[in-house]
Amino acid sequence: MEPITHLMTGACLARAGFNRKAAYATLAMTLAAEAPDLDTLWSVDGPVAAFQHHRGITHTFIGLPFEGIAVVGAVWLLHRWRVRRAAARSVRGPAMSDPVATGPGPARRRLTAAPVRWGLLYGFVLIALVSHILLDWTNNYGVRPFFPFNPRWYAGSIVFIFEPVLFVVLLAALVAPALFGLIGSEVGAPRADFRGRGWAIFALLAMVGLWGWRGVERDAAVQLAMTADYGPADSAAAGASPVSISPAPVAPAQILRVTASPYPGNPYRWHTVVETPGFYQLATVDSLHATVATNPEHDLYYKPPTTLATLAAKRSWLGEAYLDWSSWPLVTDIGPAVPVGAPPGATEMTAVKFLDLRFLYDTSLLNGRSNPPLSGMVYIDADRRVAWMEFGGREQR
Repeated sequence: MEPITHLMTGACLARAGFNRKAAYATLAMTLAAEAPDLDTLWSVDGPVAAFQHHRGITHTFIGLPFEGIAVVGAVWLLHRWRVRRAAARSVRGPAMSDPVATGPGPARRRLTAAPVRWGLLYGFVLIALVSHILLDWTNNYGVRPFFPFNPRWYAGSIVFIFEPVLFVVLLAALVAPALFGLIGSEVGAPRADFRGRGWAIFALLAMVGLWGWRGVERDAAVQLAMTADYGPADSAAAGASPVSISPAPVAPAQILRVTASPYPGNPYRWHTVVETPGFYQLATVDSLHATVATNPEHDLYYKPPTTLATLAAKRSWLGEAYLDWSSWPLVTDIGPAVPVGAPPGATEMTAVKFLDLRFLYDTSLLNGRSNPPLSGMVYIDADRRVAWMEFGGREQR
């Protein structure tokens, strides 16, 4: 998921009751919910390095305990700074018997509304860290939480990387208590130490309900795509206007496997990819009306032949990382070309393109057809060596 949804999820988890049990729970759980994305720092080594390590060790169960220590350590440093600052301002000086209170005698004011419990806070932080893996699993990019013991990628593929419904629900759960608190202060109501528990619980339950709903609709979309009949590649190659797959054409192709990827906002609309022995067929499935629509001119991809250039490209740094991650790769030898950023006078090389068919669709947030996300290029020279690599349009130096 995108970072704001992660942060809001951590805040809602804390407000659901954890912030009443340990001081700094809201701060720590909000930070922890986004902490695994620190792997974006690998981008300083180039786009291929960033891609290779994205959702890597920081998104694994073996890495989470160390991230939890880092988050709690940062919060502990903040706490010690607050204690020292409060002590400096105290009439009695820096000596305080209660590290979470300031001021002399009965007039002392606590620094935190909840007790400081570092062990308990660490457990809460681990829950927030797990929430990050869970939310990332709901996308079609996937995670591999059991790495390095199990390198397999797992993807629920039920929620787009930005889900408007989920975003609005989480935002409302965090903003509404403040608004109602402002109204209460206007009429003289006392300010509560902990607000918004009911809103936070509602948002988290709504999240789970949305996942369940989308999971059911995705299964329906996959079944529709599997039961539809796809004609031979030769008939599709002739081209036609967008049509419904039903009724079935003559001599349907054998379906080997199917996947479905979500659209943002609409739980009934899905991008499906069907593999047959000779080609891949893309389609748009409407699970509400039980239709499967495709355009043979644009939605059919023949399986490209293996060439010396594609073999060399697959052994490159980018190629190995890509094939390790992608479950629906399309590796194509597109012939002689010169990289866009190559110096003047550079000789032509053989360009090999890496695409993932799960992302070749347009949404209100993504132009997947004209500018495919998560795509890469490897250029092979005349000696069958890798001369140039780029990922997402950026050169790997």
